[in-house]
Amino acid sequence: MKIESVISSSVIEAIKALYGQDVEPKMVQIQKTKQEFEGNLTVVVFPFLKISRKKPEDTAQDIGQFLQENCKAVASYNVVKGFLNLVISQAAWLGLLNDIDNDPKYGEKKADDNSPLVMIEYSSPNTNKPLHLGHVRNNLLGWSLAQIMEANGNRVVKTNIVNDRGIHICKSMLAWLKYGNGETPESSGKKGDHLIGDYYVAFDKHYREEVKQLTARFMAEGMGEEEAEKKAKEEAPLIKEAHEMLVKWEQNDPEVRALWEKMNNWVYAGFDETYKALGVGFDKIYYESQTYLKGKAKVEEGLAKGLFERHEDNSVWADLTNEGLDQKLLLRSDGTSVYMTQDIGTAEMRFKDFPIDKMIYVVGNEQNYHFQVLSILLDRLGFKWGKELVHFSYGMVELPNGKMKSREGTVVDADDLIATMIANAKQTSEELGKFADMTDEERSEIARIVGLGALKYFILKVDARKNMLFNPEESIDFNGNTGPFIQYTYARIRSIMRKAAEIEGYDKTVVIADNEEILSQKEINLIQKMSDFSAAVEQAGKDYSPSGIANYCYELTKEFNQFYHDFSILKEEDDKKRVVRFCLAANVAKIIKNAMALLGIEVPERM
Repeated sequence: MKIESVISSSVIEAIKALYGQDVEPKMVQIQKTKQEFEGNLTVVVFPFLKISRKKPEDTAQDIGQFLQENCKAVASYNVVKGFLNLVISQAAWLGLLNDIDNDPKYGEKKADDNSPLVMIEYSSPNTNKPLHLGHVRNNLLGWSLAQIMEANGNRVVKTNIVNDRGIHICKSMLAWLKYGNGETPESSGKKGDHLIGDYYVAFDKHYREEVKQLTARFMAEGMGEEEAEKKAKEEAPLIKEAHEMLVKWEQNDPEVRALWEKMNNWVYAGFDETYKALGVGFDKIYYESQTYLKGKAKVEEGLAKGLFERHEDNSVWADLTNEGLDQKLLLRSDGTSVYMTQDIGTAEMRFKDFPIDKMIYVVGNEQNYHFQVLSILLDRLGFKWGKELVHFSYGMVELPNGKMKSREGTVVDADDLIATMIANAKQTSEELGKFADMTDEERSEIARIVGLGALKYFILKVDARKNMLFNPEESIDFNGNTGPFIQYTYARIRSIMRKAAEIEGYDKTVVIADNEEILSQKEINLIQKMSDFSAAVEQAGKDYSPSGIANYCYELTKEFNQFYHDFSILKEEDDKKRVVRFCLAANVAKIIKNAMALLGIEVPERM
C-alpha cells in the first residue's frame, strides 16, 4: 500500500480518537514536505480546526503525537504553523520498495471487460502527399495518449480516418495520367506516397502556369488583374478536368475508380512504412470515401426530429445561437455534405462498430471551433459521449530554420526527418565513443533506437497545447532533458545488472529487519520519486498529457544519477546496503522502461 494511503487512514483514525468525529478521506491533504523543513510528507491540518476547536499548532501536535504512537510508518514529526511534517520510518520505505519490486507494472492499472472503452482518432492523412512533421507530432501524441489511457485501466481502440477522396486526390490522379508515363513506385524506386506527392506538386506547377497565361490573356482583353486571375483559376483546363474527374468518381466511373484505387494503394503502402518506422499503428482505419455519405442520413434524421432546419434554398442548418455560437451548415442546397456532416457520419459508423464510452480526437488547434460544434451536434443526435467528446488540441511544430530537406520546399517530410535523426544519432554516438566493441548491426539498431527516442521525447516533453520548435541537434544530447540522456541512464543500470549477475556468490536475498536504519536520504528520495509514478500516470490520464510522463522520466533519471554519483552499488561492502541499492537500481530501470513505453520510446540494453 502507498505510504500516503497509510498516513491518510491513520489521520482519519486520529481525528476520530482525538475529537470523536468521522471525516471524509478527501479532507486529508498530504503533500511532499518542502526541502527547507525536516520530513518526507506533510499533513495540512487547517481542514480539521472546526472539529478540534484548537489552534493550528496544537491540532497538528495532537495528530502528530497520535501518529507517532499508532502508525508504524511514522518515525517522528515536527510542526510548522498549521503543517504537520512527518518523517517516514525506514521500514515503511523498504516496504514500499518491496511493493514496487514485486509489481512488474507498478503504477499502471489493468483493464477488464467492464472497463470504459476509449476511442482515440489520430493521424488523419490525405492520400495526395506523404506524412510531414505535423503528422509526426500528431501520431506521436495519439499513440502515447492511447498507451496512457490503457495504463489508467481503460480499454482503447486506436483509429484513423483517411481523407482519400475529393478534388485534391483527383489532382494527383490527373497529373499522373498526363505526365506520369506509367511510372510506378517500383519503376521509380520511390515510396508510393512520395510518388503521388510529386504528382500533386506537378499538377500545381502546371496549373499555376495555365492561370498565369490565362490571366495575361484576360487582362489583354481589358479585364482588371483581380477579375482576370479569378476567372483564370476557374477556367484553367487542368482544374476543369480535375472537377470532371471528381464527378466521374462520384458517379462510380469504373476507369476513374480503378485508377483511384491503384494510386491510393501505393500511398497506403508508403504510409505503412512510415507508421512502422515511427512505431505507431491502428486497430481500425476508416476511409472518408466510405463515410462521407453516411452523415447525410443522420442529418435528415435530425431534421425530421426538429433538431435542424431547412432553408428556402433547400440547405440544412443547425441553429447554435442558444449555445453562444452561430448557425452551422450541414447540407448544401444541392444536397451534398460538408466536413461537419462527414464527421457525424464517421461517428455513426464508429458507434455501430464499438460501444464507445469516450471519444478523443487528436487534431490541431486550428480545428477548435469545429470540434466545439461537433460536440453539440453529436449530443443533440443522441450519442452518449457527444457532449463529453475530447478534442485533444495541439499546437504547430516547426524547425528553427523553418524547414529541413523537403520535396515541396515548404514542409518537412516525415521520412526525411526520421532518416536524419537516425543518422545524427549514429554520428553523435560514434563521436562520443559509445559504439566501442559493437557490431555494425548493433550500431545501426542503437542508432535507430536513440534517434527515434530523441525525436519522440523532444516532441512529447512539450505541453501539446503549445506551438513548438523542434531542434534536431538539441534533441540528440546525452545530457539534460532529452531522450538519449534517459536512455543512457537505463543502459547504464542494465550494465550494472549484468555485472552483478557475473559476480560469483553475489547475494541478492539478504533479509533486512524492520528496525534497521540503512537508507540514506538520497535513497529515500529515490524510493519516493519511484512511488510518484502511479500519480504521474493517473494525472497524465486526467490531463491527456504525455508531457507529464516525459517530465517524470527526466525527474526520476536525475534523481537516480544524483544517487549514483554519491553511492556505489557493486562495490558496496555492506551486504544489506548493496542488496537495497541493487533493488533500487533495478526498479528505476523498470520504471524508466515502462514510462518511456507510454511515450512509444524504446530503451537500449547497451549504449
